[in-house]
Amino acid sequence: MTKRSDPTIPRDASAISSLDLSKRDLTLDLARVFCVLLVVVIHLLFIGVGRDADGDLVISRPLEEQPWFAGATWAGQIMPLFFVVGGFASITAWRSTVRRGGTAADYVKTRVLRLAQPSLPLFLFYVVVIGGATLLAIAPELVATVVEGAGSPLWFIAAYCLCQALVPVMVRLHARAAGPTLAVLLLGVVAVDAARYGSGVTQLGYLNMVFVWLLVQQIGFWYADGWFARRAWWQLVVIAAVGYAALVPLTTVGPYDTDMLTNLNPPTLPLVLLGLAQACVLCLMRPTLARLMATHAARAVVFLVGTRLMTIYLWHLPVIIVVAGLGLLIPGASPEPASPVWWWSRILVYLLVLGILFALSLVVGRFEQPREIGPTPPVGVVALATALTFVPPFLVIEYFLDLWLAVAGAACFSVAILLLGRWPQRAKSAESKVAG
Repeated sequence: MTKRSDPTIPRDASAISSLDLSKRDLTLDLARVFCVLLVVVIHLLFIGVGRDADGDLVISRPLEEQPWFAGATWAGQIMPLFFVVGGFASITAWRSTVRRGGTAADYVKTRVLRLAQPSLPLFLFYVVVIGGATLLAIAPELVATVVEGAGSPLWFIAAYCLCQALVPVMVRLHARAAGPTLAVLLLGVVAVDAARYGSGVTQLGYLNMVFVWLLVQQIGFWYADGWFARRAWWQLVVIAAVGYAALVPLTTVGPYDTDMLTNLNPPTLPLVLLGLAQACVLCLMRPTLARLMATHAARAVVFLVGTRLMTIYLWHLPVIIVVAGLGLLIPGASPEPASPVWWWSRILVYLLVLGILFALSLVVGRFEQPREIGPTPPVGVVALATALTFVPPFLVIEYFLDLWLAVAGAACFSVAILLLGRWPQRAKSAESKVAG
């Protein structure tokens, strides 16, 4: 039963009149799937593998070399939207946990397992591959370059783990002081950016993994409470237009890069503006997306991809790299990067990559669902497991992936999973003793 005293559940039913929290909003599932599939497209176009005049292997970035690339990132940088959608899902899941009588530790345990379990086989894969390449002394510089690129998406694990761990706290703040909470987070974003660009110390910007992504997640909370749905269509258009327009002075006069992918790590203020604008666009498109999701075909695709999202996200770059490497061994299968034939061939390569990822998901996809054994451990243990899940991908952001980080990551994720999934049932035994 719902606890009336819980401040995280709004008392005003009109605040969420357009939402039925007992059912899944399929338009948000569609948005989440779209975000991940677009990430695969972008990374596929980022990687060009060919040979120079001397026959040496050359890795290029064809997409980034295009004159229109920076402008395209204003639409193509959709990770803020993913965190907005994640915020909606998180506040809904947290309220459901509260209604079932669950605790913050229960919620964080499940969410951290959803990140640690799929990450473990990937890090074990990197241990084997990097370790084997090191033992065989295979072109160390080339291997290092490839591995650094392959590890780049892992920032998401650290950022999302941090956001999920703080959901119980942030939802309570949202319920008690929604506006002031946004204001404080925004001030934090601006202060960190000012310190970073004022001092020239890039590492200071990583403090915004807290402020930027929590702020964007809070926008998702507002979306879940129907704030965007209660705005007139023209108001949403104005808010989105102002958000995008504000990027112009920030990137021309201000210190920020016009390339929104560059503004990703460390995260910066432009990502907040993108998140707000993208939330408005998503709300404007909701009726159209809802009609699309009423079709069996769309539901089938979203279900098929949606149940494998972590596998697709974590494994798509290794698969792209392997496909690119194998293409060099097949005559005519590896056209010159950035050539017209290369651009057209990306369609077939994209379908091939998705097919391989689907086959791979049959093996590693089972790690996407938490396998919880026993009751939730004490808060301190959950906090330790969360830290063990956060640290490895965060270190990859700062130092890039290598053999030792792969080993450390595999060890940390293993311990985190054991701590969260195999806690002894002391609680029940204690209760039985009291009863006796």
